[in-house]
Amino acid sequence: MIDFVDTGLSANSVPYLSGLEQQRALHAAVVEGRAPDSVMLLEHESVYTAGKRTAPHERPTDGTPVVDVDRGGKITWHGPGQLVGYPILRLAEPIDVVGYVRRLEGMLIAVLDDVGVTGAERVPGRSGVWMRGTDKIAAIGIRVASGVTMHGFALNCSNSFEAYDRIIACGLSDAGVTSVSRELGRTVTPAEAAVAVRARFEEHVYAHVASSASTPESHPTPSGVLA
Repeated sequence: MIDFVDTGLSANSVPYLSGLEQQRALHAAVVEGRAPDSVMLLEHESVYTAGKRTAPHERPTDGTPVVDVDRGGKITWHGPGQLVGYPILRLAEPIDVVGYVRRLEGMLIAVLDDVGVTGAERVPGRSGVWMRGTDKIAAIGIRVASGVTMHGFALNCSNSFEAYDRIIACGLSDAGVTSVSRELGRTVTPAEAAVAVRARFEEHVYAHVASSASTPESHPTPSGVLA
């Protein structure tokens, strides 16, 4: 069983720290068996977040505040026009973090196809989803703690790109960014993309990685992978 939680889209965009607090509370509930596996879908207010591997030179050059978070990967931006998904799932044993990331990528490629974007692909050695091998359209940065996932994916739908000019996004100085709307030449909102995520998530991700266990187990070593 999986529950989709629409935390805030469009005019109801969520401040990052508020969303993080909600995510942590839901993660604790799933770990303790008080809530089903869930996927939070939302847009954030504009914010930079930095994963554990972010280097000082990759941060904004103008002193813009950055929220340091406990996911894998480096610095990225979230904001209006970007669909963010936080799957909170108990993973099956043996836990395969990289396999989970690959499943998220496959789901996002299917979502992009559903909304009309063809040619989305993986790039060897770089996580996320790409167009033409050079422009990232979706980023992935996760954490697994007590056998349950946190953080997740960010799909550029109708956001602007100005914020990316101040950082080295995901630590990749030789890569660009793009969005669904840019690729299609028309506006596609996060709410539209969220419909496709709901339709594709179980088939491409949940059916392959989720544990059938109904009670919490002990998995003391957290791990993270990026974006």
